[in-house]
Amino acid sequence: MPKQVTAVLSATLLIAASLAACGDGGGEQSAANQITVWTEENLPDRMAVQNTIVSEFTRKTGIQVKLVGVAEDQFSQTMTAAAAAGDLPDVIGALPLAAVREMEANDLLDTETPAKVVDQLGRDSFSARALELDSSGGKLLGVPSDGWAQLILYRKDLFEKAGLRPPDTYESLEAAAAKLNTGGVAGITLAIAPKDAFTAQSFEHVAQANGCQLVDNSGNVTLDSPQCVRAFDFYAKLARDYSVKGKQDVDSTRATYFSGKAAMTIWSSFILDELAGLRKDATPSCQECRADPEWLAANTGVVTALKGPDGSAPAQYGEIVSWVITRDASRDPAAKFVSYMMNEGYERWIGMAPEGKFPTRKGFEDRWNKLPAGVDTKKPLADVYPADVLDALRKSPDTFARWGIPQGQGKLVGATMGELPVPKALSSVADGSLTPQAAAAQAKADVESIKRGIRQ
Repeated sequence: MPKQVTAVLSATLLIAASLAACGDGGGEQSAANQITVWTEENLPDRMAVQNTIVSEFTRKTGIQVKLVGVAEDQFSQTMTAAAAAGDLPDVIGALPLAAVREMEANDLLDTETPAKVVDQLGRDSFSARALELDSSGGKLLGVPSDGWAQLILYRKDLFEKAGLRPPDTYESLEAAAAKLNTGGVAGITLAIAPKDAFTAQSFEHVAQANGCQLVDNSGNVTLDSPQCVRAFDFYAKLARDYSVKGKQDVDSTRATYFSGKAAMTIWSSFILDELAGLRKDATPSCQECRADPEWLAANTGVVTALKGPDGSAPAQYGEIVSWVITRDASRDPAAKFVSYMMNEGYERWIGMAPEGKFPTRKGFEDRWNKLPAGVDTKKPLADVYPADVLDALRKSPDTFARWGIPQGQGKLVGATMGELPVPKALSSVADGSLTPQAAAAQAKADVESIKRGIRQ
């Protein structure tokens, strides 16, 4: 997360020059004057921004860059084909944690150069937690560029009127859901649809808070632990007793909160521009919002990390995306490019969607606050949200927790997000067809079956 920007930016060329020593020898470095970069930020407007940065990088360094957009849901297939053909790119950007671990498992990463890039940029200028999530066996697998967070959003006006404290613990969250579940307003709206990855992300946010882990350090599936059973029970009770009836999903939860029909919701930080009325395709529709499109944003509080009774510390689900350098890369130009994107190009990189790109580098606080968010209407987040909310958001990568990633089980994480055994079990608890204990056991068995089918 962010620090002294001017000095960092002005030092870019010196950093790039010093990184010439990052490679394996002179021949490759001096000959390589072109690199291929894949990016999962493949939307047309974001590709345009990246192409502008790439053009500037080429003018300053002479290194030609072929930028290729790759869809996230096609990444594994595309990467496997490229590796088989001996045609891997030099650099990949916006890569989620599970994909980084998948590349590690397939021995496709340069695990030396990222640490050299980070050290040159200043290791203390990065979020320590982001670096930890990107590390394995003492090696840094990639350079963490930014992140988005799962949040608990709550109606400050309703909480204040009811004398409730912010919902940052299991106890306070359930107490608020119970008390505010009245008068046509649900206490909370949260995802419970069994075939929705958003349900998996929302539950993992709640489960991590209680110390529930997907696997232990040996890779054994631990979803039947007491911490996980309690998390299944707690989440399902919220969905069953205090949420909107039916299999709520990513779209219906947002719509319910936007209509003023729920006192809380669990959603990702990508909701922040929509909540402020900056997107025409998803705008708040509550009665007060008709006269003031920003009313709901002004009356929404944000909780980042949650704490369960069995958890050792507050935690939250979040995604860190990274720049990785592949095993066959031209290391020196690849390192220079990543350094440039994390310095001179960094403000524009995170500015593509500031509500979903919290900086993992220090020194960008004020700039991030002022970056225009939104689609149809552009406005800095600082013009909508109070300073304490923005401060909590910027710091949130420091509390990110993820199933399976620290234990090196990124391929398993990716596979479970494809098959969604946990949402399936969770939904069965909410509809009463399984007990929390039975659901935890079923989820464990299903994940173990998935794990057996993965090539280790």
